[in-house]
Amino acid sequence: MNKKRILLTIAYDGTEYSGWQKQKNSTVKTIEEEVEKACKKLFGVQNIEVIGASRTDAGVHALGQRAMIEVETSIPTEKIPFAIRSFLPEDIVVQKAENVPNTFHPRYDCIKKTYCYTYYNNSFANPIVRRNTVFVHGILDILSMQKAAKYIEGKKDFKCFCAAGSSVCSTIRTVFDCSVQKEGNFVKIYITGDGFLYNMVRIIAGTLLEIGKGKKTPEEIQNMIANKNRNLAGMTAPPQGLTLMEIDYDFAEKSLDSDY
Repeated sequence: MNKKRILLTIAYDGTEYSGWQKQKNSTVKTIEEEVEKACKKLFGVQNIEVIGASRTDAGVHALGQRAMIEVETSIPTEKIPFAIRSFLPEDIVVQKAENVPNTFHPRYDCIKKTYCYTYYNNSFANPIVRRNTVFVHGILDILSMQKAAKYIEGKKDFKCFCAAGSSVCSTIRTVFDCSVQKEGNFVKIYITGDGFLYNMVRIIAGTLLEIGKGKKTPEEIQNMIANKNRNLAGMTAPPQGLTLMEIDYDFAEKSLDSDY
C-alpha cells in the first residue's frame, strides 16, 4: 500500500491552546499536537507528521486551517473526518479530507489566506461571544475605518504592521482585499493576502480600532506604511478576536516565506 498525501481542513476554538504549532519539550497544549495524537490513534502508527499551513497564535481560532499528512491507510479519504472525530477534543474538528499530489506542500503552495477580526461593539459586553470577539464600548466611526482599510490594499512593505521577533527575509506582502463590515453589534475586519507577517492582522485590527475611536485618521495609514515604523501603528489587538477563515491553493504557484 502506497502512502497518500492528504490535505485536512480543520476548524478549532483556540481558547484553551498555546497556538497551532507543537512546542518541543513543553507541557502546553497545541492544536497541531492534538491532531497528531488523533492521527496516530486512527491510523495505528507511531510516527506521523502534521504539516500546517498557518501558525496561528495562542487564543486564535480557525474555520479553515489546512494541514497535510502522509500515511498508508485503507480508510477512504473522504471518510477520515468522520473516523477521526472520536479521537479529537470537542473544540477541534476535521471538516474535510482530500487527496493531493505528492509534490504538494500546504505552506508553499498557498496563494492566499483570509482572516477575520471581530469586535463586539455595544454598551455592555456579551459573555456568550467573549471567546471569539473583543468587546469595545462607545461609538465607532465605521466609515473612517472602511476608508483606512482601503489604504492597506496592494503590494507594499508592511514592516510597520510586523511585531518584533519575526524571522522572515522580506516584509513585502500583497493584500488583495481589506474591508470593515458592521453586522449588528459586530464590527468585522476581513483581510485577504498572499501571506502575513508576525501579528500583522492583529496590529492592523488594533490600528483600525484606533481610527474608529478618532485617535488616528485614515490618512495616517499611508504614513505608517511609508515610514516602515511599528511605533506609528496602533496596538496589537487581543488574540481571541482573530479567526483564520480560509486558505486557497494553486499547485502551480509558490508563496513568499511567511510567519502566518
